[in-house]
Amino acid sequence: MTAHEPAPASWSTPREALGLFLRGATVRTGVRVALVVGTVLSLVNQGQTIANGSATVGTWVRVAVNYMVPFLVSSYGFLAGCRDATRA
Repeated sequence: MTAHEPAPASWSTPREALGLFLRGATVRTGVRVALVVGTVLSLVNQGQTIANGSATVGTWVRVAVNYMVPFLVSSYGFLAGCRDATRA
């Protein structure tokens, strides 16, 4: 670790994990995963509906969920890797 790198995130209680999430510690990882996985899921599951021009509000909600779920799952994975069980 150099002087310019922030200290690695770590947590031992759910409250600390939530704090890291809310402060954006998972954004860099989560956004990358969400962009790739969300796009693939949206193309597979909603692509034809969107291409046909028959997308409804429900379609766009499902597209949003296609991005939100991978973001949350990758955030959870990031935080799981940062857990400091010795402090618990």
